[in-house]
Amino acid sequence: MIERRESKKIKVGNIFIGGKSPVSVQSMLNAEAHDIEKNVKQAKALEKAGCEIIRVAVPDLEAVKTVAALKENVFVPIVADIHFNYKIALECVEAGVDKVRINPGNIGDDGNVKAVAEKCRANGVPIRIGVNSGSVEKHILAKYGAPTAQAMAESAMYHVRLLEKFDFDDIVISIKSSNVQTMIAAYKKVAAMCAYPLHLGVTEAGTRRMGMLKSAVGIGSLLTDGIGDTIRVSLTADPIREVYAGLDILKAAGIRNDTPTLVSCPTCGRTKIDLISLAEEVEERLRSVKKPIKVAVMGCVVNGPGEAREADVGIAGGDGCGLVFSHGEILRKVREEELVSELMKEIDNL
Repeated sequence: MIERRESKKIKVGNIFIGGKSPVSVQSMLNAEAHDIEKNVKQAKALEKAGCEIIRVAVPDLEAVKTVAALKENVFVPIVADIHFNYKIALECVEAGVDKVRINPGNIGDDGNVKAVAEKCRANGVPIRIGVNSGSVEKHILAKYGAPTAQAMAESAMYHVRLLEKFDFDDIVISIKSSNVQTMIAAYKKVAAMCAYPLHLGVTEAGTRRMGMLKSAVGIGSLLTDGIGDTIRVSLTADPIREVYAGLDILKAAGIRNDTPTLVSCPTCGRTKIDLISLAEEVEERLRSVKKPIKVAVMGCVVNGPGEAREADVGIAGGDGCGLVFSHGEILRKVREEELVSELMKEIDNL
């Protein structure tokens, strides 16, 4: 059982971050900021895929219209990603945004920070402080010589103090680096320095393959240490893949147990079916299943039911045929082309 770090509970739209709230999965829209139709369409697809918080870039005041449209068309909380112009933050709050992501240090003088803090406080809108290795302040970089974990942690707390100066404490912190070790160390330092909820992520993680691996190591290791309240897997890929990866990381870390767990063997010389395609098909079919079950896809009938006897239901391939089994007991023999459909029938009956 993972003992989670105690953090402040913050309301973001219709969900909570921190406290004992479930770890939530985020992604970000990548449609052109002013294309309302494409952003709404993509947001709906992310919502359907299981995304629980959606971030959208708001580069100028014209893009605030996209925020308003998103609020009218999806139920998940919307986060406005804002840089430099504090007036955009004010307008996004007016448009009903659920959270604002800023660096308080880059939106101008204290008067601007105060205006955003007061507007957000009056409307119950939290602020996510977003620090990454490329945004550390010059005076902090000069002190450490590079965007080290300590430098990033100090930068994050510098921004926190700017908001606290104006009695604002509905704060979420992210301190992302593209270097996994730096990212892990930075989050651990901030986790020990404050009780604000933490948004985990490896920034600029890379393509679908390597980005997923780096995120799994960085995010997963922190989660298993009890650190982290919400996550985003940053991939150079379709944002839906970010959602799937995030949900899978939570499952692998033992934090999410409300969906199926798939176990499948690595194949060997006894395998007589296309197990790789079979397992991938089952994995995709299971994404729509909301049952805390274990499902097995095994390569041969010799070891399949035995090795996967803990599975609630499973299939094992043969030579042109296969077995459907449950908890090690064979239910029936079916043709190879029927394996997936028969498996799904058993899952539906559970």
